[in-house]
Amino acid sequence: MATQPQPRPDEHALIERIRAGDSEAFYDLIRPHERAIYVTAYSILQDPSEAEDVAQETVLKAFRNLHQFRGDARFGTWLVTIAVNESRMRLRSRQRVRLESLDAAVPDDPDYVPIQLRDWREIPSQTLERQELREALTRALAALNDKYREVLVLRDVQLLSVAETAQILGITPGNVKVRLLRARLQMRDRLVTELGGWHLKRKGK
Repeated sequence: MATQPQPRPDEHALIERIRAGDSEAFYDLIRPHERAIYVTAYSILQDPSEAEDVAQETVLKAFRNLHQFRGDARFGTWLVTIAVNESRMRLRSRQRVRLESLDAAVPDDPDYVPIQLRDWREIPSQTLERQELREALTRALAALNDKYREVLVLRDVQLLSVAETAQILGITPGNVKVRLLRARLQMRDRLVTELGGWHLKRKGK
């Protein structure tokens, strides 16, 4: 029988102390996760001010609802889930449109033809150190459809598992894999187009 992931021993002890009334211990509990919360919010909203607001709201909600954390997922995953939900609500309000349901099947893009590399991660590491490419990465990420950007951030930036990503987004593991593939390919294609004249061959050729 598979065992459920549990909080690290220090996190478990901190959670118990907080639940017992030691509210000051919450700062020690949340500190290791602050960057992940902000990065998640910023990746979805693409606005540093709104990302800060969402990060603060995520921390407040985590504190108020810590009694709901049952330990059936990692504490960090639980926090990222809150951040994703808060970011989505902020995005809905800002755009005044309804986001496409993440429960729906992944739509096909029959006119989309991937080019060159299999995905953006095949770019040589020395190239990634260039300032212009880092800026291009930021623009490419911002240009992705929301559902693709969320998956890319959770899997390739936060390094969450397929199962964790599926749980956070409320979709199937299969949809996570499909969306991630599309996101990686579209990131790569945008970078190739933007950098112009930069060409790399497929592996094995």
